[in-house]
Amino acid sequence: MSDRPLLNAGNYSPRYGASESSSSNDTPILPYIDNEQTRSVTEKRLLCKLDLRVAFLVLIYIMNFMDRNNAAAARLRGFEEDLNMKGNQFNTLISILYVGYLLMQAPSNIFLDRMKRPSLYLSSCMTIWGAITFFTGTVQTYHAALILRFLLGFVEAAFFPGAVFLLSRWYKRNELGLRTALLTCGSSVSNAFSALIASGILAGLDGRLGFTAWRWLFFVEGILTTIVAVCAIWILPDFPSTPSVWLSPDEQILAKRRMEEDATAGNEDQSKPVEGFSGLFEAVMDWRVWWLGVALAFMMASLSFGSFFPTLSATMGYNATISLLLCAPPWILGTATSFFVARHSDVTGDRFWHITGPLLLGVFGFMIAISTMNTAVRYLSLFFMTQSPVAYVIFLTWILNTFSQSRSKRAAAIGLINSMATLGNVGAPYFWPSIWGPSYVNSYLICTLTSTVSIAMCWVFRKHLSRCNEVAEAEEHALGLPKGFRYLL
Repeated sequence: MSDRPLLNAGNYSPRYGASESSSSNDTPILPYIDNEQTRSVTEKRLLCKLDLRVAFLVLIYIMNFMDRNNAAAARLRGFEEDLNMKGNQFNTLISILYVGYLLMQAPSNIFLDRMKRPSLYLSSCMTIWGAITFFTGTVQTYHAALILRFLLGFVEAAFFPGAVFLLSRWYKRNELGLRTALLTCGSSVSNAFSALIASGILAGLDGRLGFTAWRWLFFVEGILTTIVAVCAIWILPDFPSTPSVWLSPDEQILAKRRMEEDATAGNEDQSKPVEGFSGLFEAVMDWRVWWLGVALAFMMASLSFGSFFPTLSATMGYNATISLLLCAPPWILGTATSFFVARHSDVTGDRFWHITGPLLLGVFGFMIAISTMNTAVRYLSLFFMTQSPVAYVIFLTWILNTFSQSRSKRAAAIGLINSMATLGNVGAPYFWPSIWGPSYVNSYLICTLTSTVSIAMCWVFRKHLSRCNEVAEAEEHALGLPKGFRYLL
């Protein structure tokens, strides 16, 4: 039996159980799998095809984030005034969307784990939220907008945790960081280019066919989302176990074999079927799910500035069009940084410091914004703030690495952790009331505090995983076993 690390292959170890990769009933044994040169060529071809389809997930996430945050851009051209919003009603409009997320993320992922065609499920959800976005442009009252925003969050909630789970079904642990970064860069790209698109729509379509500029913003983005959703039916990948016309038979077999080899703890997924809601029960009973969920909730609260980015840009005194255009460069830099940090995290196998670093840069940006009202310096602070979402990318990868043993538990854990994280998004819009502007000192202080708490919780979790690794190493050394599974720190 090969003595390779479990990160790259399945090892036999009495402590962890035997890998089922060589005896799975539904995966034939082919000679090429043991031929390293032939396998390497096939694997590269498989990953190339898969990466192209995952790239389409990025486009969907761009539309997801664009439809989620377009209210912030519409606010600059009469959205609040036309719907007669008072006090914190706009903040409530932002918050209510995440209530829908909170209710739907975990159930959606549990349902997705039992589906054979996730591509059809995700594209159907996207079609519905595109229609909701479109009809938001027709509302005449605040309460109608509030209902549609809740429904938008309820339907959109299926996409992101579902997409992350889908990645974990195709990519090995040491490949996930870069691919997760590729997916989540959609949020930064959306923040950058949705501002550019919004500036063009708001400036060029105002009054056309009797509709104000902000209504056109919802119309155009809703139609674009629906078009992308229809294309997604044929482009999105399903699971490795689902027959795929875009993979050759040897690529299909290798896709399943790769995940068997990368499995841990005897690979529960392949050795026995999922029974009822066992994965959900295991996730609920695991304290690490709750700890990471709370840590991510604090992190998401610290990233709440993203939902008000056009407002923060507008505090520099420029008109709506220029304010939206100024939003793009900081997010473009944040996107570029996420790829570098994610790749470096994969290569080094470190997660904690690659989470802490971006969050500290964001805190530095908050401190700069607090310290001055100088236009140039405040604009510089936005560049530092947009570095902090990079931590979210690495955090998601850390979750996937930590709960890699069981497919059903991983699906439930992703849904539960994202649902708990949504609590941060539900409350965070109230960190930015208009009366605290234009300096928003109190808002930045709250974001600094939540970032600090998130870092502290991640440090405690890292210490726990380090102790687990030390215990595993001691057992292996005492029993003379080959090196087995290690948690990434």
